[in-house]
Amino acid sequence: MNVAEILEGCRWFSRVEERGFQRLAAMARVVRFEKGATIFREKQPCPGVFVVGSGLVRVYKVAAHGKEHVLHMVGPGNTFAEVAAIGGFDCPANAEAVAPTECALLPCEPFRRLLEEDHSVCMGMMLGLTLWVRQLVDLLEDVVLRDAVGRIARYLLDADADAEGTVELPTLKRHVASHLNLTSETLSRTIRRLVEAGLIAELDGNRVRLLRRDRLQRVADGLISNL
Repeated sequence: MNVAEILEGCRWFSRVEERGFQRLAAMARVVRFEKGATIFREKQPCPGVFVVGSGLVRVYKVAAHGKEHVLHMVGPGNTFAEVAAIGGFDCPANAEAVAPTECALLPCEPFRRLLEEDHSVCMGMMLGLTLWVRQLVDLLEDVVLRDAVGRIARYLLDADADAEGTVELPTLKRHVASHLNLTSETLSRTIRRLVEAGLIAELDGNRVRLLRRDRLQRVADGLISNL
C-alpha cells in the first residue's frame, strides 16, 4: 500500500478537503514493522500519528510490578498516538506490532502546523478524538458494570465481522483478555459458554462466527446472565 491508499482507508480523514488531503499525503511516509516489533515505548518522544494500513497493533500500559493492560488493539483504518502528537507530549503508553504491520506516519510538527492552518483536517481529528474518548468510556463501563460474559459479548459485537458474521481474534488471546481485564483462563471458559449456548461457533485460525446477534446483544446488555 502507498501513503494515499492508507490515508484514504482512514475514516478520520474522510471529511478532509482535497487540498488538505494532499498535504497529509505529502508529509507522510510508510513505515513497516515485523510481528513482535516495538513501535514506541511509554515516555519516549512521540514520533507522530500512525495510521494503520494493514496488520494489528497493541497499545498497552505496564504497571510497576510488571502487569500489562491492553488499552486497545488497532487495526486497518484506525490510528494511534494521535493524542500525544496533537498535545505535543511524550507517548503515554507502549505500542507493539502483533502481526506484520504497515502504517502511514504523519510526523508531529508538520501535522500540528496543518491542524492550525486547515479547518477540515482539524474537524476530522476532533471527530476522531471524540471516538477515542467514547472507546475509553466504553472500556470503563465494561470493567465496572459488566461481568466476563457481558464483556466478551460486547467485544465480539463491536469487532469487525464479515458478511457471514465471522470475527477474527488476535493470534494471542491473552491480549484480548488483558484488554477486557480478564485472565486468559476466564476468556477461554467464557467463550466455551457462549459456544455451548449456541450464540457463537469457534472456527479454525482464531476465528469465531456470531450465530445469534440478538441474544448476544442481550447478554452484552446484562439482560441474560444464565447461559
